[in-house]
Amino acid sequence: MPKIFTSKTQKIGEIGENIAVRFLMKHGFSILDRNYTKKWGEIDIVAEKEGKLYFIEVKSVSRETLNTFTPKSFNASDDRYQYRPEDNMHPWKMKRLSRTIQTYLLNKNIDEEMEWQVDLLVVYMCQKEKKAKIKVVSDIIL
Repeated sequence: MPKIFTSKTQKIGEIGENIAVRFLMKHGFSILDRNYTKKWGEIDIVAEKEGKLYFIEVKSVSRETLNTFTPKSFNASDDRYQYRPEDNMHPWKMKRLSRTIQTYLLNKNIDEEMEWQVDLLVVYMCQKEKKAKIKVVSDIIL
């Protein structure tokens, strides 16, 4: 049964995940699973490329304009520049993600020799302009 997103934050997250999937496919990844959920955690996207598995966490944020993310003169006291979605990768989130990945590998009978890594895709989007930017943080250590 597909996940139903009801809150504004969840809907932004869903849009961000859809953008991330298109980005990955454009870069040669095959999407194997989305929103693999267990009671102890969730994997947003499971992808494969060149014989390697990628467990991908997606963090999305929406603003009025994409220029909000790339200030001409950075002012650290300006609240718009304080929030970084990747900062939401708390240790407890990473622990839950690790457990969920181990469950996925076991449930899908993935060979122990199969190489895999965890990546974070940060999706900055402007719904009004219908534009997005993606920042890739590769090979996160859990």
